[in-house]
Amino acid sequence: MTNIAFVGTGYVADYYMTTLQNYPELTLKGVWDRDPKRLRQFCAFYAVEPYNGLEDLLHDSTIDIVVNLTTPESHFTVNRAALNAGKHVYCEKPLALSVEEAETLAFLAERKSLLLCSAPANGLSDAFALTRALMEKGEIGRPNLVYAEMDDGPVFRGNWQQWRSRSGAPWPGLHEFEVGCTLEHAGYSLSWLYGLFGPIVHVAASSALTFRDKGVGSHPLGPDFSVGCLTFRSGVIARLTSGLAAPRDRSMTILGDRGAITIRDLWDNRSAITLLRNYRRTLLDILTDGLENKLGRKLPVRFERGRSVRYPKQEQIAQVPPYPSKIDFARGIQAQAEGIRSGQAPVFSGRVSLHLTEVILALSNGLHDHTVKNLP
Repeated sequence: MTNIAFVGTGYVADYYMTTLQNYPELTLKGVWDRDPKRLRQFCAFYAVEPYNGLEDLLHDSTIDIVVNLTTPESHFTVNRAALNAGKHVYCEKPLALSVEEAETLAFLAERKSLLLCSAPANGLSDAFALTRALMEKGEIGRPNLVYAEMDDGPVFRGNWQQWRSRSGAPWPGLHEFEVGCTLEHAGYSLSWLYGLFGPIVHVAASSALTFRDKGVGSHPLGPDFSVGCLTFRSGVIARLTSGLAAPRDRSMTILGDRGAITIRDLWDNRSAITLLRNYRRTLLDILTDGLENKLGRKLPVRFERGRSVRYPKQEQIAQVPPYPSKIDFARGIQAQAEGIRSGQAPVFSGRVSLHLTEVILALSNGLHDHTVKNLP
């Protein structure tokens, strides 16, 4: 058994509660939140124990992993306090809001022989495993180019002020608009990109605030759009777009010498995946192209190129939150717990988490010519 405790009981905490049931070996000993009302609401809904304060939680000798689900500006402070208390840490992305702070955390964890891991866990998904298996079999040959989209749609035009989690937490829309969509979302693509292609050595990025009126008054807003060209040490090139304006698209297309793989939704633990071999057009492609040429316009539907790939049969499929966040959030904590027991650090820990944090910050800040210095 591995004992864990949550710091922060906001919107995302419900996603973790939904997926904790997939891992009975993880025991939630208690939770704490700086908002007493929210803490009471969460504990009543899930029948979990509250701590009297952060220090109370950190001094609990039975806790193995502190799960940091606070807002980004609190990540560094909470992470450092937990590491100094001798706890392993699993943190929502990003690790910190500066490269210097992220370095401090990574080096502190190393000195104390603790595991510091970072979300998101979608890089551990069934969809990722299937994609990697296809690539290892050589289905598309050598990968050369990747198009990754992380557009969540113009949520600021929706009724987001009324959105609530299962236990009643409001969606932190204002805060997301303030810190910018890249800090919140780029990690979902980067976890895949790193897992498939390894370290990133160079970032050429641009970011901007394109929609200044989001109905939140005069609050300072972060960038709602970024685009970056990532160069990997392996030679692969990827273009990653993050935004809160374009229609929702969280797909990834990997182009290789002998074909392409398309993952429809990186937020889906078992996303639809299509494989296009040798770039040969299917009968559906031929008929669609012929009909569009005859009509003189594009059809109002989009067909994936290639054939659908089936998942291997599994005895049990992980429980995930409903659409759109169909991610097994607790899988990252489980991987960390396994790493603690085995002595083998999981993929997204330590120097890798630091590496990805540096890349996320380069994208969000729109650094045009950034050579990544923290390589795992």
